[in-house]
Amino acid sequence: MVVGAVGVVLVAGVLAGCGGRATTHHKPGTTHEQASGSVGSLLETTDAAGHRLREVAAEGAPRVGLAVRADTEDGWNLQLTVENFRFTPDSTGGAALAGAGHAHLELDGRKLARLYGPWFHLPAAQVPEGARRTLTVRLYADDHTVWSVGGKPVEATADLPAPAPPPTPAASGGHQHTAPAPGADPGAPSGGGTAGQSAGATAAPPAAGTGAPPHGASGAPPAGGTGAPATGGAGAPTADRTVTVAVRGGKVTPAPGRTELKRGERVALRVTSDRADTLHVHGYDQELTLPPGREAVLVLTVDRTGLFEVETHASGLLLTQLLVR
Repeated sequence: MVVGAVGVVLVAGVLAGCGGRATTHHKPGTTHEQASGSVGSLLETTDAAGHRLREVAAEGAPRVGLAVRADTEDGWNLQLTVENFRFTPDSTGGAALAGAGHAHLELDGRKLARLYGPWFHLPAAQVPEGARRTLTVRLYADDHTVWSVGGKPVEATADLPAPAPPPTPAASGGHQHTAPAPGADPGAPSGGGTAGQSAGATAAPPAAGTGAPPHGASGAPPAGGTGAPATGGAGAPTADRTVTVAVRGGKVTPAPGRTELKRGERVALRVTSDRADTLHVHGYDQELTLPPGREAVLVLTVDRTGLFEVETHASGLLLTQLLVR
């Protein structure tokens, strides 16, 4: 039995526009808040992450609704319904263009993912015990400003229904699914790479003699992952592609670009930061501690298609984008 819940629809701002195809999430070496575009007017009000609201007239403004259904194998399937709005993953980071952008998904006020399409599968493992279980989706322009009308963001909310019980042989006509392996793709519809299984990732420790390995390098793959620990030497896992980035004085070298990969390939992210920070791969929920002045390595198996951003938490810099086909 599938349980459903339909979210409340709130009207908010007309999207601001993106002038042309962007090749990076932000301008090279800059932070999220690089508001651009002439659509509407920027307010001093911000969301919880510091993104300013872009106020537009109610007439013709985007709308968003949220429907949630329990998945019969794991977690929930989410569907966004939008009006006067289109998802534009290829131009993220450009100027605000009316009727274009992306969405953020939050659980009880905590950001879970950026959405580039109308479908998202939320695994049960991402919902902590004791959570209030309220989901929010909010619409953003390509320049990361929040669309708003009347000073309120364009967003919708919905409560998570109870998880669906697994199908029985009698209910499924004798066909029975085996329980998915941790991190396995439950087959939910995908929206621009936001649904699917967790990727295997491995954090390689910094150079020998630097002490304990960074976050994620535990000697075993993270929960739901398919990677192996990168310990160096002959037994270290190999990568199909390597992306090497340095962060100094708030600048990223080389300038952030887009790395194209095939699904199933392994990519090594080698990052050296001049100050302590944390690397985060959006969509895969993989993080890596960046010790100051030392290279840290994350080896990731990209088993979901879409556009995924690699950023730093403390400095809020885009390092690269992973385009998985």
